[in-house]
Amino acid sequence: MLGFLVAVAAGFVTPSLDAPVTRPLARAVSGFLQVEVAETRLASFMVAMLAAGVLANLLHSGSTFWVILGGVIGYFLTRLVAGAKTALDQRALK
Repeated sequence: MLGFLVAVAAGFVTPSLDAPVTRPLARAVSGFLQVEVAETRLASFMVAMLAAGVLANLLHSGSTFWVILGGVIGYFLTRLVAGAKTALDQRALK
């Protein structure tokens, strides 16, 4: 369960990893691999999920499925909350 929560947090912080983590990493590997600007968010998600996987393994918590599901939920958490709020608001109006 703790691995799942760590992965949710990792998915949630993915957008804030673009500037401090992913761009320097992309510059470091630019001699070997070209990272497009559109791929920056994906690379941030990969870094976050790698960290979540390592942390879940160190904590002996969370299977691969739950870590990946937690990361995906965390990544889309703000959109999921906004969609749920909109659905509840529309339901209250009826």
